[in-house]
Amino acid sequence: MTVDVRLRRGRRALGFSFFAQGVAFALLVTRIPAIQDRYGISDGLLPAFLAAVPVLAGVSSVATEHLVKRIAPSAVLRWAQPVVLLSLLGVGAGSAMWQVAVALGVFGLAVGALDASMNMLGVSLQRAYGRSIMLGFHASYSLGGILGASAAWAGAHWHLELFTGYLPAVIVVLPLALSASRYYVDAAAGSKDGTQGWPAGGGKLLLPLCLVMACAYIGDSTVANWSAKYLQDVLGSSEQLATVPYNVYMVTTLIGRAVGDLGVRRFGAVAVVRGGTVVAAGGFAVVAAAPGAWWGMLGFTLLGIGLCVIVPQTFAAAGRLFPGASDTAVARLNIFNYVGFLIGSPLVGGVGDVWSYRGAMLIPMVLVLVPLFSTRSFGSGAARYGVGHERRAGDRVVDVGRGGNEV
Repeated sequence: MTVDVRLRRGRRALGFSFFAQGVAFALLVTRIPAIQDRYGISDGLLPAFLAAVPVLAGVSSVATEHLVKRIAPSAVLRWAQPVVLLSLLGVGAGSAMWQVAVALGVFGLAVGALDASMNMLGVSLQRAYGRSIMLGFHASYSLGGILGASAAWAGAHWHLELFTGYLPAVIVVLPLALSASRYYVDAAAGSKDGTQGWPAGGGKLLLPLCLVMACAYIGDSTVANWSAKYLQDVLGSSEQLATVPYNVYMVTTLIGRAVGDLGVRRFGAVAVVRGGTVVAAGGFAVVAAAPGAWWGMLGFTLLGIGLCVIVPQTFAAAGRLFPGASDTAVARLNIFNYVGFLIGSPLVGGVGDVWSYRGAMLIPMVLVLVPLFSTRSFGSGAARYGVGHERRAGDRVVDVGRGGNEV
């Protein structure tokens, strides 16, 4: 199908938004040990700080569900992204614990609105394209994460203050994000996306995907929040090397997502999600058993390859299940992104403190297998987003149409 210039510009602009979010989030999570040291946050208090961000983000995602009924998702994204970047600077600029608490609180609230609105726009653009493009957006996020984690490594290597390390990225990314925001594309007026009411029994249909999202983010949050500490404290690496696992993880997610849309079109979402689930569980097993830092790196590499496909396909599946209320579905599903972070960080930290961090890695290993039991929610085995479509009226799954009417 022919895609007009407006949609192509919208796709590039949204891709940059995902990229900018990847930069900001990586700069935050890979410097958690430095944040902890700067503000004197104890190991016992650290999980509470880590939990506050997803709690507030979940609240913001709920608010965004109602907000987009009055204003376009693009407008929400346009203001949320600068707030995320500026609050990141606030994390690095303070000197007292209450100051970092406020900065992290603002970061969490803005991230919830940003994540929900970004994925709403991604789902509606995928409908307009009539083929799988969601993995490409999340690949942009991974690329941003790589650059952010690399900048964090440089900051640790040169012993830069947090604010000094964060400032160059914000100076470069913020103006570009504001410029790109002029080209965001919302669902066309009169389209079905997000304009119809929530169907009866919708919560029951969405629940399996919510569980998949939560478990995927338990795995992802374990890497984001504990990989640096795990390598440094358990596997005996240096502070510089401890910033590398998240970078390795983001590199492999980038590669997997860059080719993932082709895999979905060829093999279908179900096969791709199943394969990713098995590889991710294997990655956690390697991390738990790793005798040294480089074996830990291998485990985080496998985790990136496995987990990278699950979250984008879960958002896409929600859009297909609810073609007339996809904004609502995405906002509600996005809450379980933060549920996963909320559960994952304290769970791994608590088990690590009480028992061992190696043993704690076995918990996400088991939980990431949940998608194997929820594959029906991702569509039929033949659903390939542009190849051999079948639309089954009244059934659980409504696949992407060639004419771009549904996601």
